[in-house]
Amino acid sequence: MTRKLPWPDIDTVFLDMDGTLLDLHFDNHFWQEHVPLRWAEKHGVSVDEAKRSLFPRFRSVEGTIDWYCVDYWSRELDLDIAALKREVAHLIQVHPQVAEVLQILAASERRVALLTNAHEKVVELKMAHTGLAKHFDHLICSHAFGVPKEDPRFWPALAERDPFNPDRTLFVDDSLPVLRAARDFGIRHLRAVRMPDTRGTPKETGEFIAIERFDDLLRGLAGPEAPQ
Repeated sequence: MTRKLPWPDIDTVFLDMDGTLLDLHFDNHFWQEHVPLRWAEKHGVSVDEAKRSLFPRFRSVEGTIDWYCVDYWSRELDLDIAALKREVAHLIQVHPQVAEVLQILAASERRVALLTNAHEKVVELKMAHTGLAKHFDHLICSHAFGVPKEDPRFWPALAERDPFNPDRTLFVDDSLPVLRAARDFGIRHLRAVRMPDTRGTPKETGEFIAIERFDDLLRGLAGPEAPQ
């Protein structure tokens, strides 16, 4: 069973989007299958040839802000990436229990913010599709800071622009490099996600406590709707 969080000691909750709130299957399918398909059609090659060409290009910028940037990949691939995402928007799915947990957190009067590396255009698409935006006090995109969450420069920049107490903050993410950067900055309460892609395999979460279900977060939170 997931260890209970010390909720009386938590004022701020930062939640990642892709893989944490939303099923990562959408993003995995989009970049591994849909983009190669459309690129292959554009260049008159097979999908396998497209993958051999594209995947090294993807990996070459992994961990940088360009990796997450719709505009960057639109220029690089000469494809309208935002439009291609809309083509498969029906695959966007919210993880089980997410909406219910967000409602309970909001009722607890804690500050709850989305904290994502996704481009603003992607956040807009996914919030429109899921209706989750209403549960957040803020929607924060790392693109506003010019570096992704796994970059050690991100966290001081966020704290300067949008002050919070790291010692009283919970951050949930499915990326180990991101969680490590948050830990190194001093975020005290951290949780990883065991199944970011429901069609994939359970993820090894290293030194971080993992949640198996999203409502695992609520264990220890006082209130009639919270699991104990």
